[in-house]
Amino acid sequence: MAIRVKARSGESVEQMMRRFKKLCEKEGLTKDIKRREFYEKPSERRRRDMRKSVNRRTRDELGPVKPVKPERP
Repeated sequence: MAIRVKARSGESVEQMMRRFKKLCEKEGLTKDIKRREFYEKPSERRRRDMRKSVNRRTRDELGPVKPVKPERP
């Protein structure tokens, strides 16, 4: 999974770095690096995966939740 960013005409290095960072974020690289920064025990990984699946199932069962607007007096 190689991410390549070619310089566009008249593009500064800062703009190129910004595009590169956005591509990394889009690919999920930054999230993956942060997750692998410290060792995670297998039991913790299973617990995290179970929590995610429960949240996903409840969200799917309930459907889209509409925010409640506060009533004005």
